Amino acid sequence: MTRATKSVDFDCLIIGAGVIGTTMATLLHARNVAARGRVALIADRPDTHAAGGTASGATSGVADWDLRVFALSRASQRLLEICGVWQGLPQDRAFAYERMSVWDARSEPHGKGSLTFDCAELGEPNLGSIVEGGALKSGCARAATAAGVVTIEAGVEEILSHRAGVRVRLTDGRTVGAHLLIAADGTESRTRGLLGIGTAGHAYHQDALVAHVRTAKPHGRAAWQRFCPTGPLAFLPLPDGRSSIVWSLPRVEAARLHALDARAFGAALTTASDGVLGECELTTSVASFPLKLQYALEYTRPRAVLLGDAAHVVHPLAGQGLNLGLLDCATLAAVLGDAGSGAGQMLGEGRLLRRYERWRRSENLLMATALDGLERLFDNEDPLLSRLRVLGLTAVSRMPLLRRTFAERALGLTGDVPAFLRESAA
Repeated sequence: MTRATKSVDFDCLIIGAGVIGTTMATLLHARNVAARGRVALIADRPDTHAAGGTASGATSGVADWDLRVFALSRASQRLLEICGVWQGLPQDRAFAYERMSVWDARSEPHGKGSLTFDCAELGEPNLGSIVEGGALKSGCARAATAAGVVTIEAGVEEILSHRAGVRVRLTDGRTVGAHLLIAADGTESRTRGLLGIGTAGHAYHQDALVAHVRTAKPHGRAAWQRFCPTGPLAFLPLPDGRSSIVWSLPRVEAARLHALDARAFGAALTTASDGVLGECELTTSVASFPLKLQYALEYTRPRAVLLGDAAHVVHPLAGQGLNLGLLDCATLAAVLGDAGSGAGQMLGEGRLLRRYERWRRSENLLMATALDGLERLFDNEDPLLSRLRVLGLTAVSRMPLLRRTFAERALGLTGDVPAFLRESAA
């Protein structure tokens, strides 16, 4: 960043108006961290959902679910309730699931080498909810507007810093300033680059194929995930009886499958899932996106901080990407709340931002490392590792306390979660 000495226009300036950016903006008001009209969002482009080639013969209507869906944890749901988002979601765009079955390709879905979680065993109403991406983004945007968040439609050209805050030069020639800059502009964050923050990680050389399918057998309000030698295949239940699939594959194989017609794709999917839900019929186009592990080497700069995909990108095998980003929002709101309501200039204090960085960077790296390790473990055809995988899943399935610990962690009910999320459950 270069230096300048100009006045401040807002308490917080958030770059990126996706789910993470708008949730953070709303939360600052909901938690009384910033006053109405003192938070601004910079949005330089419309949201784009998963897009890809269409498998011929597939059908999709205007009222159909978007291809991009999210598996939200209980902690994420509570956060969205606090922001007033959850209550406004259309009932047919959120679907609670009650069970999850995970198994290795060399075993049976409910036999040795498999692992099942059931909300009844946990005394919980569900294990989480599948939410349509478009409905979630729209709901978050409405909540931000209702909270009095100011939206600025422009791109970012330059970030300038001074002792009391930052100023941003926009693509339309305007400049706008704040005591704190929050970067929530995604995986390829331009803001992160302008702040001089580097990243590390690696490509998985895999693509994830996403589509909605109709299956011969009912999903039973359950999520299913099979660890195949080529990568994990997940079925997420939808309210109309269909399932949303996320199929991770080596890039060449993904391209081959992507090019198939609807009938051939459905047949390949049925085989890959070992027919756990019977024959699969493609009902939408097929989308494809590349997979990688990426993490920012630092989360903060003077008067600036990173959130969500701008800070970390993980493998989708456990569906934790958005949940991690929403916990970033909750943690930053909790930390900034220590500055007191309407604290203005105090919001960008280094001690607060460093506390957020220590808190979330360790948690996010732990999750990223765990998911990366799982991907490497299951994406390996070595006979010895195969036997170890089966033994490991079998052992966990026979240890109720350990299985409960894993489930509660996935729900966001344990771990270093901000206190106000726990309190909201009361």
